[in-house]
Amino acid sequence: MRIIVTGGAGFIGSAVVRHLVGTVGAEVLNIDKLTYAGTLTSVEPVSSSPSYRFLKADIADRAAMNQAFESFKPDRVMHLAAESHVDRSITGAADFIQTNIVGTFTLLEAARAYWSGLSGAAKAGFRFLHVSTDEVYGSLGEEGAFRETTPYDPSSPYSASKAGSDHLAVAWHRTYGLPVVVSNCSNNYGPYHFPEKLIPLNILNALEGRELPVYGDGSNIRDWLYVEDHARALDLIAAKGRPGEKYNVGGRNERRNIDVVRRICALMDQLRPKNYPHEQLIRFVTDRPGHDRRYAIDASKLEAELGWKALETFDSGIEKTLLWYLDNEDWWRPLRGGVYGGERLGTLK
Repeated sequence: MRIIVTGGAGFIGSAVVRHLVGTVGAEVLNIDKLTYAGTLTSVEPVSSSPSYRFLKADIADRAAMNQAFESFKPDRVMHLAAESHVDRSITGAADFIQTNIVGTFTLLEAARAYWSGLSGAAKAGFRFLHVSTDEVYGSLGEEGAFRETTPYDPSSPYSASKAGSDHLAVAWHRTYGLPVVVSNCSNNYGPYHFPEKLIPLNILNALEGRELPVYGDGSNIRDWLYVEDHARALDLIAAKGRPGEKYNVGGRNERRNIDVVRRICALMDQLRPKNYPHEQLIRFVTDRPGHDRRYAIDASKLEAELGWKALETFDSGIEKTLLWYLDNEDWWRPLRGGVYGGERLGTLK
């Protein structure tokens, strides 16, 4: 099995690459532009494998994508390359439009040209998995969960750009017959997570005795999904998902943001105690514009149709995550010191 993974140096993409090469034994071409959030250190566990290749390229570069398809001849594409940080989209939306919409369009067209030239079993078996987010659905009330049929209602430039790319992917299936499958996931966490996001940012701030910023009153709720559970789900969806269908991926682990940070504090009190409780570091800060109140994923379709189930609870996953950061300073220190130091992002001037 030969699989192109776009964005394979990013957080979720690198977990997919490690799973495909290290566990499944697939041949993988990792295509990544290596923006600020992409680092090849995240795929070091499999980078020496003869089944792994890397191409530094922009998915919006049609010539480069054509060449990648023609030379590697994939059986599947797993498209994860995206600008993904909501705060950054508020002050720099252009990059999100370029990568998430123009880049996805370009990749779809390159895949369509390649697929059109296939025949027989190769053409019938080809799949293009477009990986997206639950943020395209907007915000939930106190009850209910997002289903595959939930209407789109994006709130941020990030989620709007991902909604646009989802619509492109579905349209390329309906118009051209390209065998596209779409997945929408809840908030991921786990090892190799770039330290601008809630969980790694607060783990590292707690470790260094810095303030732990929590937006608004901390009551925003997210459904947390351990990244290695997500990687398994994506492999399954790419292999067995039905073209033209969407599959929601969620961990059934809803938590308020403040409770996530408090859990980190409690674990830090146990594992790296200071002469004060870590909760003293929590600071409530001005909420970000358009901050959705609640996300929750109904993953029943994925669980029933393809047999997937999350293996990690939030409590087991967050402890594994925190221990990984404590044990892998050599991975996060260069990012924390030279790429992103923990400053507030996404504020309007």
